[in-house]
This record gives sequence, C-alpha cells and structure tokens, in this order.
Amino acid sequence: METDSPTPTTLDLIIFGGAGDLSVRKLLPALYMAHLHKTLPDGTRIVALGRHAWDRAAFTGFVDDKVRGFISSGEFDAKAWSGFIDRLAYVSVDANRAEDFAALGQALRPGAERVYYLATAPTLFTAICANLHGAGLIDAHSRVVLEKPLGHDLASARAINDEVAKYFSEQQTFRIDHYLGKETVQNLMVLRFGNAIFEPLWRSPSIKSVQITVAESVGVGSRAGFYDGTGALRDMVQNHLLQLLCIVAMEPPVSLDPDAVRDEKLKVLRSLRPMSVADVARDTVRGQYTAGNVGSERAIGYLQEDNVPATSETETFVALRAHINNWRWANVPIFLRTGKRLAERRSEIVVEFAPLPYSLFPDTPRVPVNRLLIRLQPEEHVQLQMMAKQPGSGMKLRPVSLDLDLQSAMTGRRAEAYERLLIDVIKGRLTHFMRRDELEAAWTWVEPIIAGWQSLGERPRPYAAGSWGPAASSALMAREDSAWSEEA
Repeated sequence: METDSPTPTTLDLIIFGGAGDLSVRKLLPALYMAHLHKTLPDGTRIVALGRHAWDRAAFTGFVDDKVRGFISSGEFDAKAWSGFIDRLAYVSVDANRAEDFAALGQALRPGAERVYYLATAPTLFTAICANLHGAGLIDAHSRVVLEKPLGHDLASARAINDEVAKYFSEQQTFRIDHYLGKETVQNLMVLRFGNAIFEPLWRSPSIKSVQITVAESVGVGSRAGFYDGTGALRDMVQNHLLQLLCIVAMEPPVSLDPDAVRDEKLKVLRSLRPMSVADVARDTVRGQYTAGNVGSERAIGYLQEDNVPATSETETFVALRAHINNWRWANVPIFLRTGKRLAERRSEIVVEFAPLPYSLFPDTPRVPVNRLLIRLQPEEHVQLQMMAKQPGSGMKLRPVSLDLDLQSAMTGRRAEAYERLLIDVIKGRLTHFMRRDELEAAWTWVEPIIAGWQSLGERPRPYAAGSWGPAASSALMAREDSAWSEEA
C-alpha cells in the first residue's frame, strides 16, 4: 500500500519555464486551485524561472494578466488570489548558463525541500539537472518532474534518463502524464478490480475488442514548430494512449504499492506484439488534416499552419490495431486512435463485449453487442450498453444505457489532473507517474512503427478538418467486424 511521505513544512516548488505556455495554462491555475481549496501546504512557495529580465512585480503582473483567464469565474476568489500571488517569486535564469544557478540558490530558502518542475523542452533537461547539481541545489529530499515527450526515440529517451539519473534517483523522479491524473482514469482500476461483475468478463473470449480514442478538435496552433517532425504517434500514442492501454489490460497488482502497479503496466507494454513492416502497412493509418469545417468555423489545413513546411509529411492522425501476447487478451484486437482537427474533443475507452453465440430474438435483425463506454473528457462518465425489449407486442429489442455520471454521483470537488498530480509530487506519491522501464518499453514498441512508415515511404492520408479522420481508419475497424463508437 502506498504511503505518503511526510508533507514538508517548508517547500520551494521551482518551475523552469515558469512564464511559458504550460505554466500559464495548466500549472499555475492548478496550483491556485490547490491553494484555494487548502490542499497546497501552507509552507509552499512557488518560484518561477525564465529568461525574461523581470523582477517579482513584473512577473506577478504577468500572472494577474495571463493566468486569471484560465481560471473559471466560479472558482475565482479575490482574497484567495491575493494569497496565492503572495506565494510567488521569480528568478531570471538561462538553463544553459551555469552561473545563473548561483542566483537561484540565493533565492531559495535554506532548509526547504525542493521540487523542480521542468516545463521546458526535453533538450534542456540534462543541462538543468547538471547545473542544479553544480550549484549544490540537489539533496536526498529533492524531486524532479519531467514533462513529456521524453525524447523522440528510444536512444534519446535513454540518454535523457541516464543524465537525469546521475543527479536524481528513480524514487526522486516523477515523469508526468496528465492523463494519469484524471479521476476517471484512476477510477478505472476500481471499476475493474473492485467490482465482481466485471472482473470475470475482463478477458478473452468475453471481450471482442477494445478501442481507445483521444481526439482533439483544435489544430497545432502555436505548437507547430514543436509538433512538426514529432507527430501524433510520438506526441500522443507513445505516452497517453499506451498508458491508458496499460490500465485497461494490466493484471491485478499484488497491492497498491506504486511499484506493484507499475510492474503490471510494464508487463503489458512488454507483451505488445512487435510490428513488422507488413504489420505497419496493414494495421496502422496515418493522416494529415486539410481545410474543412470544425463546428461553425472554417479551419485551414495542416500545411497552411504557420511554421509548417509545405512538404511536411508529419502525421496529425494515427489509428492502429495492437495485440497483446498473453492469455487474457489472446485474439482481442485493441484499437488506438488520436488526431487533431477531428469532429469533436473526446477521450474515451470502449470495451466491446463478445456477442451471444445464438440469438433468441429473430425480429431484431442485428443485435448490437454490449459495450462499456468510459468517457474521460469533456465530461466524465461510465455507460454500459444493454439490450431491452421495446414496449408493445412482440419481442423487438433496442439498446438502452445504464449511466453513471461520476460528476453528479460524487458530492466532493473533482480536482483537475494537473492539480491532483502536483499534490501527488508534494506528497511523494509515485503511482501515477511513469517509471523509466515503462517509458523505454513504450519506445521499444513504437520505434518499429516509425521505421515501418519510413520504409513504406507513404505520405499521410488527407482528411478534412472536422471529420473523424481518413476513411481507412473505419476500414481498419471493419476488418474485425467492429466500428468506432460514433459509427456504431
């Protein structure tokens, strides 16, 4: 059973990239919410680092101007906001200049525990850790949080991990994937292992297929410079989707100890059937969005986005079929899908149970299978599709749903993912963070897909913005007599 480390009475939470996009949109709003709801320990100070030559007043003015827009009006409290601003400090630091870290050391409080959040490009991780060590700013109680993507392939991920490990032990290293902080994702383990009705059926041959979707309606926007050359496979599949797959497919851990949970996730990653070039050609679909209508707005194509080369072959959509080589998931296809500029923002897991071997109801020409839908965003709910008799004479059936609205079923406040994970870091909870061997196992499986695409030399298939991706992704499902949730 995981136990919390003693909550530090004095903590400096240091954010490299403290004025960057992630800090403004996610980290500082999450920390304000923790402050507002009194889950952020009283002795916590937030030290933002950046290259701007600002003093504290300039930074707090920037926060007041930019960060408030990412806090809902219903959660904004002037007194709490003032108290949150009082926690903030700013230090001008160039991550590549070792001499700047002396100024950082002078700004930190003697005796305070330190959490270093690296909200920067991964190329800066090694320099930051080396310079922190050189300035004597790391001790046995320090922690480091690493944002994804951690590398662009297995070799670069190993190189970053090797460098970070020189200064921080594995127990001090928190590789963050915000999807693992979502309440519904954490509820998935309870759904699976805490309910007798599901556990006996959570295997082959009772399950026909599993589909996991992380769909975005937005394009690349200001991230185009980073995104091009990275693509949907590296940006989303390698971390978010494979982590969701692990929770869906893992065996029951022996306990809730973080390493026991992560051991089972690692077994799933290592059991994924490797893909040959022929598998890549058959079982993967790459796409790139073109101009189209997203809702009521006209959207440009990926190649028309700023900072995207006109000849770019970076995929903005991936759908693929995976298989797990173990007894529980034998012959069960697992479909993963992610993309930008799709019809709507949606993240979900759909477990499709096997149909009955024989139907007693001939008046229903095609009885849909039972499905368990676990919606992660934009709303959080669990829905079980069942069959019921239509009113009237005869025995015609139609699907109905048993719905669990988690947001209304639980009266307590539901913290956002980053808020929950930041508090986990402060308390030393590692369960919902990736271990090094998990990360490297994920890259080991993804790399042959990248190599296969390069070998095949095919451009990504075009799909109109506002659609659900290339038609080939529906064909991928149809070959297994399945369909994506919006097509079923």
